Amino acid sequence: MASTPRLSGSITALATPFTGAGELDLDAWRRLLQQQLEAGTQALVVAGSTGEAATLYDVEYDTLLRCAVELANGKVPVVAGTGLSGTDKTIARTRRAAGLGADAVLVVTPPYVRPTQPGLLAHFRAVADDSKVPVLLYNVPGRTGCDLLPETTAALAGHTNVCGIKEARNDPGRMQQLLPLRGPGFVVLSGDDPTAARAMLAGADGLVSVASNVLPHALRRLCDLARAGDEAEAMALHARLEPCFDFLALEPNPIPLKALLERAGIGRGLRLPLTPLSDRHAEAAAEAAARIQQIEQECRDRFAA
Repeated sequence: MASTPRLSGSITALATPFTGAGELDLDAWRRLLQQQLEAGTQALVVAGSTGEAATLYDVEYDTLLRCAVELANGKVPVVAGTGLSGTDKTIARTRRAAGLGADAVLVVTPPYVRPTQPGLLAHFRAVADDSKVPVLLYNVPGRTGCDLLPETTAALAGHTNVCGIKEARNDPGRMQQLLPLRGPGFVVLSGDDPTAARAMLAGADGLVSVASNVLPHALRRLCDLARAGDEAEAMALHARLEPCFDFLALEPNPIPLKALLERAGIGRGLRLPLTPLSDRHAEAAAEAAARIQQIEQECRDRFAA
């Protein structure tokens, strides 16, 4: 039905920068996008959970997506988060994203309502049947309260307009159940930074990353190494990145990420009900920022070479 470049490699789930007054910081947004493109990030996700999508007004959603499409200019796919708790609303948001130029949509399992597996099957089929762009399934039970099981994913993988799944369970067994579904029209992506290297070494197509907001060169290199099967180098880089992943998990995403972005001059703060990183983590934030700067410089030099 729809077509887009195959989603693979290092994909960033973008944070949404705000000003100190809580408005969109479009200058910071453009700089974040440009940094990602220059670092070799291979696709951009706009208005996902890392982007605080639940707090965005429609006009803000439109502005962020339109700007990302304009700056990407066809160089990499732009994927818009469109999953909502109701099927009709998800379809409407998906139509909106397609109209704004998104190359694909990321559709999370409906939060809060906890549908059955037949309900999830019917939901995703309805969205995919209607969509003018490919649909990437998104399973993150820790946030939504429901789990898209492998057998349901398998039933959806044959839909001509379902292009893959972002699986955010940090469970190697789950990834092993999904990898046989890979094919020319269906990708399996990790949605969990700490386990992504192992997932890609096992055959996953790439990673939708939180950490790549601040480590775009490093995550591109990690994905390249793991997807090439270079286990020694991939796991060595993963070991260096692990303290950064640990920091990003100290409080709910994107709280620690936003603290690092603010240190880097990209936006200021979050929207309620999220609050700034606790003061007790200030030293850890400084250490993480220093580590990130060093790793990024090394990976940037390799990327340039």
